[in-house]
Amino acid sequence: MQSGIAAQMAFLIEVDHLKTIDRSNEILDGSRSENSAEHSWHLALWALVFSPLAPKNVKIERVIRMLLLHDLVEIDAGDHPIHLKTDWDAVAQAENTAAQRIFGLLPDDMGHALLQTWQEFEAAETPDAKFAKRLDVVQPLIQVAAAASAPPAHVAIVRENLATGRASNLQTDWPEMAAHVEALLDGRNPANSTVSAPLDFLIEADRLKTVLRATKILDNNRRENSGEHSWHIALYAMVLAEHAHRPINADRVIRMLLIHDLVEIDVGDVPIHAQGGASHASAQTQAAETQAADRIFGLLPEDQARDLRLLWDEFEAAESGDAVFAKSVDRVQPVVCNLETDGGTWPEYNVTAKQLEDRVGWKVFKGAPAIWDFLQGRIATWFAEN
Repeated sequence: MQSGIAAQMAFLIEVDHLKTIDRSNEILDGSRSENSAEHSWHLALWALVFSPLAPKNVKIERVIRMLLLHDLVEIDAGDHPIHLKTDWDAVAQAENTAAQRIFGLLPDDMGHALLQTWQEFEAAETPDAKFAKRLDVVQPLIQVAAAASAPPAHVAIVRENLATGRASNLQTDWPEMAAHVEALLDGRNPANSTVSAPLDFLIEADRLKTVLRATKILDNNRRENSGEHSWHIALYAMVLAEHAHRPINADRVIRMLLIHDLVEIDVGDVPIHAQGGASHASAQTQAAETQAADRIFGLLPEDQARDLRLLWDEFEAAESGDAVFAKSVDRVQPVVCNLETDGGTWPEYNVTAKQLEDRVGWKVFKGAPAIWDFLQGRIATWFAEN
């Protein structure tokens, strides 16, 4: 089991590099380029939110998994904007080589299964892959059309894409979405339709990409944001599900983790090792997060708002098997990040070994004891040396 966890952790550490891959489009506030990790989180959230509008033969859990994985090859091959002249055959070859390397870090069976999922997305022949591709086409359009002040060159690219590019089939395949994008581009209020409320929610969710956490990404150059964190721990849940202490539905755990930090749009991140530690679970913080959940999930259609709010409440209560495991991976990912960056922000917060155990360790152990046991040697060594 230890060797299996070691390979899984090697993969999860490697994929952190996706947070350093910038895309050509910007986040909605226009402050910077979107990176491929937070894009992957946002797309998985798109799949979750638009699941009621998916074709009946689409399995949305598989679509979410595809979208969490689909851009991992950019760690090696980079992002390639569709409007630039590109040797797409060479890109395909480079991405295939990258996929073999990255998924090859995993235990053989798991690596092969995830590689097949990625290849299915690329081939875009199955109903699941076609729907995933459609969302991957639309999200960048909204990133431009709904931006407060999109660069004119980006607007021109989107218009051309809608007219003659890969998004042109939206006019027949998803006319409501095409009309919504065009209205936003023209500065008009889009007509109320089945896509309006989901898009209002997803546009608001983009703000999670601006919420900074205490943890740093593994190149140690900046702090992680809560959007890319949500992507990363969804992958943690996907890869480490077999180590859950209680029976779980891994796809429900992934859904929880896609939405678990949305309240930070209003409340911000509260570091678990902040001075005193109580602020993380204080009545004031809990009340603020509840109010934020009311507002943010309330943007969705009533039935969907209720369902996702109940899922968020379940995560917060941390009583079900799914929620306990979700809390475990949410706690363990920052530990791995800190170990990989020579303690990361532990010195900044004066974290002790006992404090780590009291605030983090038991929660990880409760949901996934094998994972916490696996990390004990590295944790003990770091605190002994520091």
